[in-house]
Amino acid sequence: MRAILKPMGLTLVLYATTASAQAEDVTTFTLDNGMDVVVIEDHRSQALTNMVWYRTGAADEPAGKSGIAHFLEHLMFKGTDKMAAGEFSATVAANGGTDNAFTSKDYTAYYQQVAADRLDLMLKMEADRMVNLQMTEQDVATERDVILEERNMRIENSPQALFSEQADAAQYLNHPYGIPVIGWRHEMEQLNQQDALTFYHQYYAPNNAILVVAGDVEPDQVRELANQYFGPIAPNPDLKPRVRPQEPPQLAERRLNFSDPRISQPYLVRSYLAPERNSGDQRQAAALTLLASLLGGDSTTSYLATKLQFDTQTAVYTSASYSGMSLDKTEFNLIVVPAQGVELADAEKAMDQAVADFIAAGPDPEDLERIKTQFRASEIYAMDSTNSRANRYGAALAIGLTVQDVQDWVPTVLDISADEIIAAAKTVLDRRASVTGFVTPSEPVTTGTEG
Repeated sequence: MRAILKPMGLTLVLYATTASAQAEDVTTFTLDNGMDVVVIEDHRSQALTNMVWYRTGAADEPAGKSGIAHFLEHLMFKGTDKMAAGEFSATVAANGGTDNAFTSKDYTAYYQQVAADRLDLMLKMEADRMVNLQMTEQDVATERDVILEERNMRIENSPQALFSEQADAAQYLNHPYGIPVIGWRHEMEQLNQQDALTFYHQYYAPNNAILVVAGDVEPDQVRELANQYFGPIAPNPDLKPRVRPQEPPQLAERRLNFSDPRISQPYLVRSYLAPERNSGDQRQAAALTLLASLLGGDSTTSYLATKLQFDTQTAVYTSASYSGMSLDKTEFNLIVVPAQGVELADAEKAMDQAVADFIAAGPDPEDLERIKTQFRASEIYAMDSTNSRANRYGAALAIGLTVQDVQDWVPTVLDISADEIIAAAKTVLDRRASVTGFVTPSEPVTTGTEG
């Protein structure tokens, strides 16, 4: 027992020390126009990550315009009345840096990784494209072809991705999370210049944005530059509250049979509608995080792996996953790849029985401590990266969490009890709020189990 406790105790001390020191290195303030700013000091190298996050993503798109958030992300690199198309990225590269952007269901973010003494230039360019974006009809046509080809590569050429689209659409009866971030192809083909400009003028404003600067900077320096470049930009007085259609009670299990000749091995997927992390109340999300790790966070040592891959040899791979990082309800997922000769229906029954046994018995105390130790260690490593920390704070604030919520997250997870994990499992693993998919290389199967 002493050999087990010592590493855990050391990890806890390391985490507490690291978290305390880095919490003191985080400074936040809000500009007069409503733009939130987070400064994360890290003076170990003369470099920084600069990010501008907008509180808008695919789930905020108007009906019939799926993909417009991601489309606009591409068009944001086309130029302004001061910079030519492509000049933004070329300038970053000429100054020894890299830049890119990404769109999710809840936010769109733009970032640069550069030397610390280039912050002034980065903020100047980001402020410029926040209000002065220019695009020609040719820019729009060219970039529309780019995103359609991106859909071909990422979705159409991947049967797994095609199935995931169908499963998401089935999981969300009313919420726009059921619409793919990249968009439905038939709607993407119709996106035009006015669609992009309308979305841009509605959501790209300082009172809908978060500036995160992480690296070799001082808070007063960032405050001065943020006020200089973003301060003069007027907020959007017509920015509406972020209200989306919500899910009604889900009372009927949904089942999908998906077949594609490109599938090499049959597998089953189960998703459950699950709560997200909520500001000031993250305990249920923390319990679900641990539940996912215990059930299937490791394909060799987790509960499902032990029961299905080793004890009964029903499966060759198992997994469970959950992320509460969303503005609205999210998903808890289970995956099982059956062993050779095992039918998907039998693998599903074995999975359900294993989950039921886990709930009845509760987590093994040593397994729970091991999972928490691994979680602490991963957080220590994550905090060592300024880029990781910038992403963590930016994403959190973009979905309605606070800086305090970010700093409370790990202690909350470590404080979760076995009873809370089982309570969360009983609440969330409800077959009525689930979608089960059988993915096969041949014709769809019609077998299944009763919920």
